[in-house]
Amino acid sequence: MGYNEASPARQSWDLPFTADPEEVAALRRLMRLHLGLWGLEDVVEAAQLCVSELVTNVITHVGLGTLATLAVSMNGSYVRIEVHDPDTRALPTLLEVGFGSESGRGMRLVESIAARWGVELQADRKVTWCELSTEPASPCSANDGPRLSRAEGLLDLYKAEHSPRAVSAEGCRLKLACAEEAAINIIADLLHWLHAHGSNADDVLDRAQVHFEAVTDVPA
Repeated sequence: MGYNEASPARQSWDLPFTADPEEVAALRRLMRLHLGLWGLEDVVEAAQLCVSELVTNVITHVGLGTLATLAVSMNGSYVRIEVHDPDTRALPTLLEVGFGSESGRGMRLVESIAARWGVELQADRKVTWCELSTEPASPCSANDGPRLSRAEGLLDLYKAEHSPRAVSAEGCRLKLACAEEAAINIIADLLHWLHAHGSNADDVLDRAQVHFEAVTDVPA
């Protein structure tokens, strides 16, 4: 369901919380409740994922027990999610994460799901925000073929436990972001296996890239 002026009142709200892993589940439930009341069920799971990553970012980089605030509002046809914290020095960044890394992908995931995101510095706080479109998304492309079918099967096996299901409004972008995480895990596991059996991981990656370019239109 897209943004509609005739929809029930969507008044901004905010909630103070303590940066703690146990708080994440409660904040996710709150997002589901409020977006459901706003008639925006289609963006619930994308919003929950963004909340998880923004709050986890505070826990990891500002500190466990930090007093913070979650604020949610409408900005035109976008749901705006903000997390306020008191540390103006620890700025979120898009990290280049290596194979096998279990952390550092939070803001990359937010970037891939949200229409836009950013950081605002105020006198006494930092505001990390993202916005999700409520407009209907274009249908996902449906490419057939045995290679893609095999890849889909592998990705399903490697889906992370916290990865949400794809939904319509943010479906293609959300599905792609989760699939990308799964693909990274697949490649990392294969490289570990090859290394354990005496193969050169860089050589295997180079050969895979050559093979990929040979069967697609991607230029070398």
